[in-house]
Amino acid sequence: MSVIFNELARYELENAIEFYGLVYSGLGQRFKEEIKKSVKRIVEHPTAWSLERGEVRKYLVHRFPYKILYSIEKEYIYIIAVGHQHQKPNYWVDRM
Repeated sequence: MSVIFNELARYELENAIEFYGLVYSGLGQRFKEEIKKSVKRIVEHPTAWSLERGEVRKYLVHRFPYKILYSIEKEYIYIIAVGHQHQKPNYWVDRM
């Protein structure tokens, strides 16, 4: 199953990678690798994680305070947001 990132989700991901890279050398790359592992887990077991709102599910990223919000479409996984867990909880709702 393929994965499609919402444009804003991709932007959030790139900003987080850049931020972590500035905090500590190599940390941005580790965050990026953890996101890749997370997306792989979502693709392998799309229904394994809890529903956040409606049909949108959330995956809590290991080792980082981020969550991936996604929906399961007929032919792909749609990543709606890559959000920090301490942000406004429903900031992403208008993206659906």
